[in-house]
Amino acid sequence: MDITSFLRDNNLSTPFLVLSSIFFLLLVIKLAKPTSSKKLPPGPPGLPIIGNLHQLGRKPHISTAKFAREYGPLISFRLGKQILVVASSPEAAREILRTQDHLLSSRVVPAAFQQPSLIPHSLMWSDANLSWKSLKTLCRTELFSAKALESHSRLREQKLGHLLDFLHIKQGETINMEDVVFITLFNTLTSIIFSRDFLDLKDVHGTRDGLNESLHKIIEYGGNINDFGSFFPIFERFDLQGIRKETVKQYEKTFAYWEDIIEERRVHVNSPTWSSEHARSFLDRMLENKFSNNQIYQLVTEVLVAGTNTTTSLVGWAMTELVRHKEVMSKIAEEIKREVNTDKISDSQLSKLTYLHATIKEALRLHPPVPLLLPHKATETCEVLNYTIPKNSIIFVNLWAMGRDPKVWDDPLSFKPERFIDSKLDFKGQDFELLPFGSGRRICPGMPSGIKSVQLILASVIREFDLVLPNDADPMKLI
Repeated sequence: MDITSFLRDNNLSTPFLVLSSIFFLLLVIKLAKPTSSKKLPPGPPGLPIIGNLHQLGRKPHISTAKFAREYGPLISFRLGKQILVVASSPEAAREILRTQDHLLSSRVVPAAFQQPSLIPHSLMWSDANLSWKSLKTLCRTELFSAKALESHSRLREQKLGHLLDFLHIKQGETINMEDVVFITLFNTLTSIIFSRDFLDLKDVHGTRDGLNESLHKIIEYGGNINDFGSFFPIFERFDLQGIRKETVKQYEKTFAYWEDIIEERRVHVNSPTWSSEHARSFLDRMLENKFSNNQIYQLVTEVLVAGTNTTTSLVGWAMTELVRHKEVMSKIAEEIKREVNTDKISDSQLSKLTYLHATIKEALRLHPPVPLLLPHKATETCEVLNYTIPKNSIIFVNLWAMGRDPKVWDDPLSFKPERFIDSKLDFKGQDFELLPFGSGRRICPGMPSGIKSVQLILASVIREFDLVLPNDADPMKLI
């Protein structure tokens, strides 16, 4: 990608022209200072001022994977003033996520989420301090523990039933499965959190009230890693691309949907007659713990975004691979017919579906929902694979590259669930060849819930429907 394309694609043409001369003079002074002699991981040469920014492109997991093949499993880039380190092998991932986890588990907060009133209450972006640990414990206990999953199983099955009923009504029509899966997952979570649905399967684009659109914009802004201010701190305050401003706008629209519900439940929880036995939602538990509105807004938004976007992506990719490989779908259908003798598939029956589980692992290997994991940050200078990782470096773990590495997997580009049959490899953070949910203290706490939802949706849809593409489209051209 050339510099002109980089500026155009990131909405930087105008501000860059205005500020470039001032910025160049400042950088001449900075660049005149001696550089550190510490041994950074190798990487491609960059340009003056912007470094390697123009080389990452819109799909940095793919571009950095290409560089890893040339420079090795641990590589570094200079993005303006920021050092980026990318790990692309299980050995490098182990060093970062386990050996040096205590020094490399801080977070880099994307521009979209840099809201001072909300960050201290973030499970996803705040530092791993005591407040964060308490928040993580509450979520695990009330949302993601085995006991919580069992208590929510009937609700999850009910929402799945709504999805299947909708698909039966639409049978023979073209359906965007990602849209309806997103709504199903979203309503499942909001029923657990607020005891009510917010989206309607009959209004998949959310045009009636705009909530769906606001949520997807928050996801879009949060996923923008090409934020100019992050790489040149002197410009950070100006929000040149308008990312923070636009995200605040969508936050405000989203928070308005549950503000009245929070206040209504707060009155009940604070009443003299309240007892914990009366709690009927996760919101009640947060209010019992004296959460402020900002704390609730931040945690709920993160749970909803993380719990819907990544799971929807995994279901979408799994279905794509099943359409491409009809023989795999047939094997899953045969397994379901053999192991499930009831009208509906329940949570308790999923453990019998070993080939389905292997298929999900294979989808996670080739299509990790977060290809680079969430960015880590070095709180102190340390060493990884005998290279120096400077303090404040951003660190990515390229799961996408690891899943396609012929040094790690046989025939890595082929979709073969059989590779996981009779294999002890799992995705729970102990096997560094397969880390879709991360590892260490920053491992995704919602993993058990997400996997349960994926298993239930795939098994039920495969059992009741034939998945085909409209207009005889070529499944191998799906991206």
